[in-house]
Amino acid sequence: MDARTPAVAEQLLLIERELRLQGWWGTQAPDTRALSSELPFCVDTLAFEQWLQWLFLPRMKQMLEAGADLPSVSGIQSMAEQVYDGQAEKARVLIKLLGEFDRLIVGAT
Repeated sequence: MDARTPAVAEQLLLIERELRLQGWWGTQAPDTRALSSELPFCVDTLAFEQWLQWLFLPRMKQMLEAGADLPSVSGIQSMAEQVYDGQAEKARVLIKLLGEFDRLIVGAT
C-alpha cells in the first residue's frame, strides 16, 4: 500500500465535507454527455464543484480502494484558484484543502 493512502483518503473526505458545507454538493448527477467531456476538468460541461463531486472524488476513491498507483502530480489547487477568482473568500477553505491534496500527491509535506 502506498504510504500516502491514509492521508489522501482523509483529504478526500475533507474536500467532500467542504463542498457540502458550501452548498456545492448536488443531489442529482449530471447527464452522461456532461460527464463524458474530453476537456480537462470538464470545463465545457460541468461546474468545477460538479467535476469534483462526480468525477474527481469517485475516481480517487476507486483508486484507493483498488490499491491502484496514485498519481504523482496534481495541479488541482491552481484550477480552483482560477475558477473561484471572484469568490476567493467563500472558496478559501476548499482551495486550501485542494492545495493540501496536491502536496500529498507529490509527496511533499
